[in-house]
Amino acid sequence: MTWRQRIATDPNTCHGRACIRGTRIPVSVILDNLAAGLSAEEILASYPTLTPDDIRAATAYAAELARERVIGLGDAG
Repeated sequence: MTWRQRIATDPNTCHGRACIRGTRIPVSVILDNLAAGLSAEEILASYPTLTPDDIRAATAYAAELARERVIGLGDAG
C-alpha cells in the first residue's frame, strides 16, 4: 500500500485539498488529530469510514511532503 492509492485531490471535493479517497475527510484532519495526541483507535471511532491504512497513508503523505519542502524554522530558542 502506498499513500497514492488512498489519497486523492479533486478540485470539486474539499476545495482540492488532499482527502482520503472516496471520502470528504481531509488528510489534514487526520494529522491534526494525531498531533493533538489522539490515538489511531480514537480517530477511527470518530470517523468510522476510515481504516487503519488510511491513517498510515496520511502519515506517509505528510512524511513525503516534509522531505520535499524545506521550511525555515528560525531560532527555536
